[in-house]
Amino acid sequence: MKQCCVLIIACMAAYGSNAQQLRGRVADAETKEALPGVNVRLLHAAAGCNTNAQGKYELSAATTDSIEVSYIGYISRQIPADVAAHTPVIYLRQRTTNLNEIIVSSSRDKQERTAVPVAVSTISPQTLNDTKATTLDQVLNKVSGVYMVDLGNEQHTMAISQPIGYKSLFLYLEDGIPIRTIGDFNHNALIEINMAALRNIEVIRGPASSLYGSEAVGGAVNFITASPTLVPTAKIQLEGSNWGYKRADFSVSNTVKKAGFAVSGYYANQSNGYMDHSDFHKLALTAKVDYQINEKTKWTNAATLINYKTDQTGGLDSTHFFAKDYRNFQTFTYREVKALRVRSTLDHEWNSSNHTTFTAFFRNNTIGQNPFYAIQDVKGTQKANGQINSDGFNSYGVIVQHKKQFHWKDAALIAGVSADYSPATYVADYIAITKDAAGYYASYRQTDSVLTDYRVGLLNSAVYTQFEFSPIQQMRVVAALRYDRMDYNFENHLTPSAYTGAPSERNNFNALTPKLGLTYNLGNNRGLYANYSVGFAPPNISELYTGVKVPVLKSATYQNYEAGGWFGFAKHKGYADLSIYRMNGSNEIISVRNADGVYENRNTGATTHSGVEWNVKYAPIGSLLIRSSGTYAEHLFKAYADGNKVYTDNQMNGAPKWIANTEVTWKPAVLKGFRIGAEWQHIGKYFMDAANTSVYNGYDLFNARAGYAFKGFECWLNCMNIGDQLYATTAEKSAYGKTYRVGPRQTFNFGVAYTFTGKN
Repeated sequence: MKQCCVLIIACMAAYGSNAQQLRGRVADAETKEALPGVNVRLLHAAAGCNTNAQGKYELSAATTDSIEVSYIGYISRQIPADVAAHTPVIYLRQRTTNLNEIIVSSSRDKQERTAVPVAVSTISPQTLNDTKATTLDQVLNKVSGVYMVDLGNEQHTMAISQPIGYKSLFLYLEDGIPIRTIGDFNHNALIEINMAALRNIEVIRGPASSLYGSEAVGGAVNFITASPTLVPTAKIQLEGSNWGYKRADFSVSNTVKKAGFAVSGYYANQSNGYMDHSDFHKLALTAKVDYQINEKTKWTNAATLINYKTDQTGGLDSTHFFAKDYRNFQTFTYREVKALRVRSTLDHEWNSSNHTTFTAFFRNNTIGQNPFYAIQDVKGTQKANGQINSDGFNSYGVIVQHKKQFHWKDAALIAGVSADYSPATYVADYIAITKDAAGYYASYRQTDSVLTDYRVGLLNSAVYTQFEFSPIQQMRVVAALRYDRMDYNFENHLTPSAYTGAPSERNNFNALTPKLGLTYNLGNNRGLYANYSVGFAPPNISELYTGVKVPVLKSATYQNYEAGGWFGFAKHKGYADLSIYRMNGSNEIISVRNADGVYENRNTGATTHSGVEWNVKYAPIGSLLIRSSGTYAEHLFKAYADGNKVYTDNQMNGAPKWIANTEVTWKPAVLKGFRIGAEWQHIGKYFMDAANTSVYNGYDLFNARAGYAFKGFECWLNCMNIGDQLYATTAEKSAYGKTYRVGPRQTFNFGVAYTFTGKN
């Protein structure tokens, strides 16, 4: 017995003499950002830990042991202890066929994807880097059920569980905060995104009003900006195209002790494109500073500045479109955007069960334009009417949220309040337009006639809560409820006889939006989910206060029923998810073009939207990835009549049934750093008018991308629209005839970049 004790003591002493203290950090290999919550454990001993908020870990290990580093959505690594001791930063790479990952958009807090009972997709940093997109639609259209419509020069509209349209049915967020104030001209807010600052993008398909409020009807798109890197990094990127597009990107980032910073931006310029009068330029800058006050408190400050101006091309009639005559009917129309967004967020973890976030934000936004869509011909003459207008607002807002976790049934409660006061102004001046003999708008003359001049005090206030728990081990139940109130104080500075002479008045809209959902884990990387949710969209300022009277418009509401599932296959080489939905809309607000060319806002009565969405990823070998996503959907008018025209049971215009995107990417192991890919984008046919009298047959596009990275250098060549196909991103029919927005022609984009990565 005595000899046995001596032997045990000797072994323990030997282990202690061979033990070492491992200290280091874990970061994302693509972004170089810290990864909190990573599991670091010893392979041959019962010891381990999780990384903290700064990605740090610390544990003791024998020199003969190894550590395993694992994190949801990432490829695990095993590293000998003696190697880890001399590795200050361990980098993890994301799985190309993620079965699960950490997302933040569905609850305003970090959680696993498989615990979320909604249709949500993530565009990873790797996808953003490989795509080398010059416009956001080139990445967003990879998401099932999403069709972001390219209107040229980063202008856009969207279709997510909805037809193509120009209404504010989609909420665009930057780090969880709406890019523009809700209720004021939001449909093209993505002009104000700084693509150089993005880390990843999360897309919720279907209503998200129970957490984010109004306008999150068809979906919510959350653009998550890059955080400071753990090690010093700097990047410069230059690119150009055969159509006069030039762009320069830069980024600089680092963390020193408790403070980190990230600064990034780009300048883009388009001139002498395939369509005349289609130039633009954009400057985008973003700065973010993080300060880890202590282990439980973090302070983040961020600011984004956008300066943008573009010519507006408008659409072509049938004759010019099919003749490939790219001369622009408008020669002076433009849009100019100046935007500043500032936010300050304080995160505090009281203990392992309580976490509070306080965010204050400010927005300053001005959109000035001479819009092509406001031009109205004077019949029988070479004259037309138009306007130059300016829409601006300041926003002062706060969001406070608290999360409490319970030991009972793994329950968690999230509760929050938000307030956003955004006084807005709108001014429009009349211009007299002259057309030439060929019908082109050649020039205009400014007048002293004021068409519109008003101010609206807009106050958005809300309270929301979400409770989730696991009644049984395999099931997660989520219930959410939000109350929104929107107050409009309209002050018209014009007389009642004016073009916009609506009397000053106050309007308010409110809504209670619930959500109930559950997920069920079937095991073996399979699961199911179902949810019921409600979305709503009140009338926008421009929908209410343009004209000689304020129209009687109701908030559009949507009842959504959704079910789906996910499963992995082929031993983690493949991943698939599928969802079906049925959304019943009432009082949807659509823009109807009258015979005189003027658009009028109306409630449609009722509509239905139903569809199937899918997403499949498969990597048969490590170097080859096949991805396919898409939707089959039907959008119908219900109980809708326009005067003596009845559209009940007609298909909604601008609503393709089939949307699909398929891509194959090859990264050969024998040539490390090289990649080549091919992509197919399909948009099915759809009706061009509510009467269903004209059909646009849709289009099929083929794109190719190739790139090579060696150490810090990278170069790439993208070819968009390989066959130089003639196609329209939107096609409409009105009393004036058919109008087509021309899609980009065959385009070659070439770029080079260099990234410097230092050592900590």
